[in-house]
Amino acid sequence: MKRILIITLEFPPQIGGIAAYAHDLASALPAAKVVVLAPRLKKGDDADIQAPYEIVRQKLFFPRWVWPRWLRLLLVSAWIVRRKKIELVLIHHILPAGYAGWLIKKIFRVPYLLFSHGTDVLAAAGTRRKKAFTGLIARGAEQLVFNSESLRRRFLRVWPELEKNSLVLYPCPHPDFFAPPPPAELHELRRRLALEGKRVVLSVARLAEGKGFPHLIRIMDKVLARNPNVVWLIVGTGPKEAEILAQIQKKSLQNIVRFIGEVPRSRLPAYYYLADLFVLLTHPDEGREEGLGLVFLEAGAAGLPVIAGKSGGVEEGVAQAETGLVFDVYRESRHIEDAIVELLENRAYARQLGAQARERLNSEFSWPHQLDKLAPWIG
Repeated sequence: MKRILIITLEFPPQIGGIAAYAHDLASALPAAKVVVLAPRLKKGDDADIQAPYEIVRQKLFFPRWVWPRWLRLLLVSAWIVRRKKIELVLIHHILPAGYAGWLIKKIFRVPYLLFSHGTDVLAAAGTRRKKAFTGLIARGAEQLVFNSESLRRRFLRVWPELEKNSLVLYPCPHPDFFAPPPPAELHELRRRLALEGKRVVLSVARLAEGKGFPHLIRIMDKVLARNPNVVWLIVGTGPKEAEILAQIQKKSLQNIVRFIGEVPRSRLPAYYYLADLFVLLTHPDEGREEGLGLVFLEAGAAGLPVIAGKSGGVEEGVAQAETGLVFDVYRESRHIEDAIVELLENRAYARQLGAQARERLNSEFSWPHQLDKLAPWIG
């Protein structure tokens, strides 16, 4: 296999789908052949993650008064390419990381694959200048790699000439999500959160636009009236946190909500295994859509049925009526309410959806299966 450099602007211990994707992809490759270039740890991060491959932590951008700021990323990347004898670069984020990849190819004749996760496509098409540079960088890539077919189609609406040079490489849940944590750990967490005898709804996401928290808050009081034993666990933080907590107070839901805040990915499986149902009502927001939604796959790996909102590639991760239920958040509020109540009460149906999700993930959403698609380039 070729010696590979992975360039990413998001990486653990940062929390989020792109960080998890970059780490899991690196972990699926032979460790001796991989170097990851990632941002320096922020103040407050206790330690770097434990990984079998090499991680280079550097400041990737110059101060604002130096232009272009990404020139530092190019210099650091070039140093690694020469020192580590890199043969292939995998780039996450079309802009600005793509600038470095394009120039490295020109200077050192080292090819690159370009990975897109969703928000970068929206940003890249935002101005005429960015659109032009995105096209230049995309045409220079050996292959364009998208995390969903929905995202691939959105990109090709702008650059249709690149269709033959594109593929979908789905994110895959980490193996930890397929195995329940020790019973003692689950028992202690259940006791601490006062979940004994409760039916638990779980949402894991950034508290941001497009994740559907206001929609679920409007529905949850009706669900509570039909099932008084329901408890809602919310895992995550984000820019809408104060607003969401205020809406919960306004609806008098504070007694059934357990707001967990940010949880390291290594501790996330326990929350999935405490839950009876995973609900995240994703929806389009000012042109932004979900790439796929790794949390839906993590829930399925833990055997949870899923209720999701239509947005981007969500329907690729959640197979309608097979591994979960997908709704139009704006038009189907009553159907969502009914579905939550039914899956909390009909345990046989919930177990069936969860079991089918695990089976599908084991066969289709595994890194060995996905990496076969990159075999012509990674060697």
